[in-house]
Amino acid sequence: MKIEILYPEICNLYGDIANIRFLKQSIPEAEIIGTPLQDRPRFLDEPVDMVYMGTTTENGQILALEQLRFLREQIAEHIEKGTNFLITGNAMELFGERIEEDGEEVARGLGIFQGIARRSSINRFNSLFLGTFDPGKAKDSGEPDAEPIRIVGFKSQFGHTYGENGDKDLDPLALFTPERGPGMNRYAEGEGIRINNFFATYVIGPLLILNPPFTKWYIRHQLGYDIRELAFEAAAMDSYNCRVEEYSDPKTGLYYWGGTTERWT
Repeated sequence: MKIEILYPEICNLYGDIANIRFLKQSIPEAEIIGTPLQDRPRFLDEPVDMVYMGTTTENGQILALEQLRFLREQIAEHIEKGTNFLITGNAMELFGERIEEDGEEVARGLGIFQGIARRSSINRFNSLFLGTFDPGKAKDSGEPDAEPIRIVGFKSQFGHTYGENGDKDLDPLALFTPERGPGMNRYAEGEGIRINNFFATYVIGPLLILNPPFTKWYIRHQLGYDIRELAFEAAAMDSYNCRVEEYSDPKTGLYYWGGTTERWT
């Protein structure tokens, strides 16, 4: 198995790269490739089982887009043919139409999906997240009646993504369905983007460590590896079950946005 990390020198806020370390601990024979900014991504020229990209700074977004925009058509072709992408945090914003700040365009995205990231650099948004993932919606999942998987995690971001023509553009593409905490924006019904095997989400944590049932599903069904047990699975499941219980409690969970603290509704 071969897993490529795009631009790990700048796309590693919140310890996102631990997602891949966890996969390596769970699949010791996996080969991990770190592709720096100045290099051509390996998945464009050779078989790669998974492409990963994590959270970066606002300046890092611009640096990454300067490299990726020339590869837009090739990336779109790989998404169309089913290459596995896992994109976390604000790296997802690079694949939308554009990034705006205070109503002004600051960067043109890759246009893989019709989303506009609207950013306010003086108003950081932080929250917990509880939602569900529907395995039966995955392309060629072979398990249309599979039970949804609960997802827990965190959000810490300056921007939120909106549909070009409203959230009706984004909600059908949702990766997760929120139960508590917001989706792609405060009013959206869905969280994240799922296009074939392209999975992108604002949820961090790191996502794969906090969600062992989802991680095991992903390894088996997306990466095609017959894993029996994750690294530290018992401890990971104990932590996961505690979070699901805590985040499900209506008394738990405040989010902080724009200088005010509010309870989820």
